[in-house]
Amino acid sequence: MSATRYILITLLKIVVVILLVMLLFIIGMMIGYGVIGGGKPFSVFSHDLWNHIYTFFK
Repeated sequence: MSATRYILITLLKIVVVILLVMLLFIIGMMIGYGVIGGGKPFSVFSHDLWNHIYTFFK
């Protein structure tokens, strides 16, 4: 296996892991807010909710 192919495969693995982490984070937010928190799962993407969270920690 050539060095460039090894580097490309390694970079592809890193990108896949980062995408999986982001996807699982989004799913976790939806489960946490929707199921555990009692809200609608897609409401976690609301701009008003994130403004409220931002002002809470400000």
